[in-house]
Amino acid sequence: MESHQIYQNPLITRYASKEMLENFSDDKKFRTWRRLWIALAEAQKELGLNITQEQIDEMKAHQDCINYDVAQRKEKEVRHDVMAHVHAYGEQCPKARPIIHLGATSCYVTDNTDILVMMDGLKIIKSKLLTCMHYLSEFALKYKDMPTLGFTHFQPAQLTTVGKRACLWLQDLMLDLEEWEQVWNSIRLRGVKGTTGTQASFLTLFDGDHEKVKLLERKVLEKLGFDRAYPVTGQTYPRKLDSRILNLLSSIAQSAYKFGNDLRLLQSLKELEEPFGEKQIGSSAMAYKRNPMKAERMCSLARYVVVNALNPAITASTQWLERTLDDSANRRIVIAECFLAVDAILNIYINIASGLVVYPKVIERRIREELPFMATEYILMEAVKRGGDRQELHERIRQYSMEAAKRVKALGEDNNLLELIANDPAFKLDREEINRIMDPRNFVGRAPQQVEEFISEHIKPILERNRELIGGNVELKV
Repeated sequence: MESHQIYQNPLITRYASKEMLENFSDDKKFRTWRRLWIALAEAQKELGLNITQEQIDEMKAHQDCINYDVAQRKEKEVRHDVMAHVHAYGEQCPKARPIIHLGATSCYVTDNTDILVMMDGLKIIKSKLLTCMHYLSEFALKYKDMPTLGFTHFQPAQLTTVGKRACLWLQDLMLDLEEWEQVWNSIRLRGVKGTTGTQASFLTLFDGDHEKVKLLERKVLEKLGFDRAYPVTGQTYPRKLDSRILNLLSSIAQSAYKFGNDLRLLQSLKELEEPFGEKQIGSSAMAYKRNPMKAERMCSLARYVVVNALNPAITASTQWLERTLDDSANRRIVIAECFLAVDAILNIYINIASGLVVYPKVIERRIREELPFMATEYILMEAVKRGGDRQELHERIRQYSMEAAKRVKALGEDNNLLELIANDPAFKLDREEINRIMDPRNFVGRAPQQVEEFISEHIKPILERNRELIGGNVELKV
């Protein structure tokens, strides 16, 4: 059947990167299963079991050439994916066949592999997270001094700067990176625990020698590049690990969602704009449109991840005793798709952050429209210093503000508040003096300094420590 005749997951066909798709591929999974079987056999041989180097060499020779046809045919027969692949590996390695998977339960390969694959996925995520931070920090520094109208409740508020606002987005990613480190440092392998986590099968293989059983796990871990496993397990590793990792992915999605929503609002105001291709079409009907489609796609994918993070929480909380299999089908879908979705989200984030467009004249115009109202307190203080009566001047400003607001809202005319104040001798301020007061830079507080301090003290050290992980631009599929 042709691919266009059956459902194709858009995370694969449209959104996720090749490197993340390869990380969750069958090849990666089944090669890792074989790597685990080899590590187990080597450790068992070193501890005295009757396993030969010839058997191990045979296993290594076929580690990366998976005979899928045999495995698929066998799984239809036995309805068990691990045993199907044990059989397929055994066909390729007839000498090693008797000792493949010796003493192990299925979760020895499936669970340890899942952890290893997720860790490799987290490495990809970290690199892209850092790349987003790199571009946002450059943007923040470039526009640290540019005043812009702040918003609370999406209503005009005190001024900030374009760069300071970008630091809000950047700080969210910094917090995600901190959470990444916490999750990464908590990860352990399942280890070599046997069917219900008691290691009973391995105790039998080693004739009741507890020390050899303990040493077996340590040796396998070392061969896989680890120094610790979960100290106790049932048949599986604690499913709380999945919940913890997907909560991290959800956190990253939340940060991207916030950035994407802010950008969509600012693009509607024509202050900021995501990169727009030379031949890109914004609307099939309205040819003039420049829709924020990348930010919208990012928000759409982020919503999927945030909602999907509930799946591993339910899975972790509903596992029966030492294990139940109702986690399996769910985990096959949820874990990979959340990684693919966050990978796609960060690809879009990098693309936008590396090419954000700023429209200073629009920003300046909006400041001119709103700043007179915000500057009245400053003007009031100046007038009082020149001998004015604070209460009388306050009432005059209130009346002038209402008059100016009516002019703007009801009549659609320019804000003439400053002209009304300048023409009132009670304020003892001429228009030139008021214009000096109205320099937007007088109203941004410490925003420029906050940007410099935040980048130099918090972001720059992170980027310098991880500079080898920071990549360039990404190419979106669509």
